[in-house]
Amino acid sequence: MRLLFAGTPDVAAVSLQALLDSAHDVVAVLTRADAPAGRGRSVTASPVAALARDAGIPVLQPATLRDPDVQAELADLAPDCAPVVAYGLLVPAPALTIPTHGWVNLHFSLLPAWRGAAPVQHAIWRGDDITGASTFRLDEGMDTGPVYGTLTEAIQPDDTSGSLLARLADAGAGLLVATLDAIESGSASPVPQIGDASLAPKLSVDDARLRWSDPAAGIDRHVRACTPSPGAWTTVRDERLGLGPVTAAPDVDPLPAGHLRVGKREVLVGTATDPVRLGEVRPAGKRAMPAADWARGSRLTDEDVLA
Repeated sequence: MRLLFAGTPDVAAVSLQALLDSAHDVVAVLTRADAPAGRGRSVTASPVAALARDAGIPVLQPATLRDPDVQAELADLAPDCAPVVAYGLLVPAPALTIPTHGWVNLHFSLLPAWRGAAPVQHAIWRGDDITGASTFRLDEGMDTGPVYGTLTEAIQPDDTSGSLLARLADAGAGLLVATLDAIESGSASPVPQIGDASLAPKLSVDDARLRWSDPAAGIDRHVRACTPSPGAWTTVRDERLGLGPVTAAPDVDPLPAGHLRVGKREVLVGTATDPVRLGEVRPAGKRAMPAADWARGSRLTDEDVLA
């Protein structure tokens, strides 16, 4: 089939590469505009744009798909189908009808669970044991269209949103290709979503701030859900401190929530239940470092409190 691929980040580039390696023909790519990235804030192409340009595929970067001229440009491509992976822009109703077989979205949850922009983060934060990926036909709702296929993936105790999303991106690329193969052969049978829906809005920086009055298990999930983005954080001495994954420490005496116990080789923080051991930390304006090195360099004591 002639495909118009829509996607932006690394996880979408995995699917684009799978489609380039398939029997389908990617005739153009839709992606977000080049944007500042990295510490130098230099303007950088999205991973999908970079891959498409390397493959000699036309790259389209409209600010919106609501523009009739943009819709006409897409229609001129005569796509049979438009696969979508983490594109980042809404597809309005007039554009939904452009591809013969519609827009097929690869979403990283088992729909109708975790509809929205951050399904993997929410699945980890809320303590799900199983998640997965779904392919579905886009409609005018938020991830509400009929589902073509799914796959499941266990959430490991040490999974961050980054590690889990990487596995789902690899497995999901195969699911997307298989779905498009089935659509081309006429064997695809999408079914309406059944069950209670849950929502997964994008996590903000404020969402990533830890509450030390939560149980240790909740803090562990919160940090892992926010790793690598938007990055879990707290404050100490009125300065922001970024945190990497922590581990529960049921083998030590309890501490009041947020209070530190500073040792030569570890830093413990009190929670509503067991303390947690800090892993890497990122002081404001500095590189990531082991928590014990940070505490020693900052001359922290047991009198200090994270808030």
